Amino acid sequence: MTTQVRRGLFAAAAITGLVATAACGGGPAEQAGTPQAGEKIELVVKTFSKFGYAELYKKYEATHPNITIKEENIAQLGDYLPKLQQWMAAGSGAGDIVALEEGILLQFMAKPDNFVNLLDHGAGPLQDKFLDWKWKQALTPDGKTLIGLGTDVGAQGMCYRRDLFEQAGLPTGREEVGKLWPTWDAYLETGKKFAAAGKEARFFDSAGGIFQNVLMQQGDHTYFDTANKLVIDTNPGVKAAWDTTAAMVTAGLSAKLQMWGPQWNAGFKKGSFATIACPAWMLGLIKEQAGPGLAGKWDVARVPGPGAVRGGSFLAVPKQSKHPKEAAELAAFLTSPEGQLAAFKAENNFPSSPQVIDDPAVQAFTNDYFNGAPVGKIFGESAKTLEPVYLGPDNQAVGDRVGEALLALEQGKLSVSDAWSKALEDAKRSAK
Repeated sequence: MTTQVRRGLFAAAAITGLVATAACGGGPAEQAGTPQAGEKIELVVKTFSKFGYAELYKKYEATHPNITIKEENIAQLGDYLPKLQQWMAAGSGAGDIVALEEGILLQFMAKPDNFVNLLDHGAGPLQDKFLDWKWKQALTPDGKTLIGLGTDVGAQGMCYRRDLFEQAGLPTGREEVGKLWPTWDAYLETGKKFAAAGKEARFFDSAGGIFQNVLMQQGDHTYFDTANKLVIDTNPGVKAAWDTTAAMVTAGLSAKLQMWGPQWNAGFKKGSFATIACPAWMLGLIKEQAGPGLAGKWDVARVPGPGAVRGGSFLAVPKQSKHPKEAAELAAFLTSPEGQLAAFKAENNFPSSPQVIDDPAVQAFTNDYFNGAPVGKIFGESAKTLEPVYLGPDNQAVGDRVGEALLALEQGKLSVSDAWSKALEDAKRSAK
């Protein structure tokens, strides 16, 4: 995957700086992993979902002939997390680089000694290559330990099926579609118009995805406050997101599919739903699941309500890595401006580097599968103004319980009030 020459020069300079700084540091962890001249090294990278690194791996191996990169991928974050917890607890199995999604980051930040401090490997000068809040998310409160380098940010959008909108008598152009739903209430009303057309498809895929997007627009924290106290039952933003989503479910707009499940995956190709809340990273998944037969029928419009972060990840080096210096250098390359630009082109993972966000290659980038949508511009307009939402250490566990309650509501097993009560009760049991 080609990128601008100046990006390549920066990446080379960044890696050179990391090597030089690590050599000067000479700490025990660095020396323990230092290979002999010419020694062949395999670096194992553990990821979930799609990071878009295949071509970057090849490029790095071509300039580092003694290094082979092996990626071990688990598709779903829900399956990846318990494995990662097990590897970290056992002190083995995590490989050399692990991906940490923002929703699980904080629980691993609680034990920074389990990770290599990237500041000891020369990462400090790279700070201005990341959005300031993204950098600080993986930095310990004392500012002395950096456990990860940012990959992408989950800038929000709304993906929709142009053909299904046309059949329902709705506008199909992305600008006109975006004007249909300046708010989530307007999105609900648009959904009712779609449903009134009597088409087999539902308006959206799953209550879980809608809820998560609405929730992340509600303020600076969700289930936990910054003191890590569970506030799911007192934070008005959580209840507002629940009520908004429940109104859409009771209006019959949901396809009632469980996110990431086999029926949800099949629903893209079958045309089971007309819209899906899609942070930038969702585009690659839609293309894969919907298949080439639906190319050009999908498009991207603005998300209802204000922009907000939904997702985004980091690369960290576990202390158990036998090659911490080399792993830190690879992590720096993958998250460099060049790496982020390549990942964006490969899977639409939106960059966390302000230099890349402003890069003409991103601003002018269009996605042919999504009817030539200017995804660089759509997601870029809000990415630099996004503010992080605080997610507690048990955010993933609590979020899963809320998602289960929403699914029970969708499937008619529980009323709105009973499902909300179940969400609160199960959340309290899940929070440590």
